[in-house]
Amino acid sequence: MSHTSDPTRRWIPVARIDDIPVAGSRCVQRPQGLDVAVFRTTDDQVFALLDRCPHKGGPLSQGIVFGHRVACPLHNWTIGLDNGCAQEPDEGCTTPFAVSLQDGVVHLDADELANRALTETRPLAGPARRSPCTP
Repeated sequence: MSHTSDPTRRWIPVARIDDIPVAGSRCVQRPQGLDVAVFRTTDDQVFALLDRCPHKGGPLSQGIVFGHRVACPLHNWTIGLDNGCAQEPDEGCTTPFAVSLQDGVVHLDADELANRALTETRPLAGPARRSPCTP
């Protein structure tokens, strides 16, 4: 979790910590790109990740938070909330976002929200290509 003392960041409020369930999350929508999931742990620390598992693109915001990790709801990959990286033996990372908690209000870095991980997408459901029907 970052701190508001960094003068190079432009922080914007996105939620009150009390609006995020303990061991849960809330999504922050962006004009472009996938949502950012903001997580609250049982020890009231706050983390933010792109709402996309590095494995198959599952919505991490719908996963189960335990300790400082979240389990992806699709295939149960464990992702570190502090760095967005999958726990071994799985590999890959999702994008973390700087977050700050000040007087009970969660803030995200405005520049990161506007510019970070804009090209990431979710995979389309279903097969990658269809086979032609044969009678």
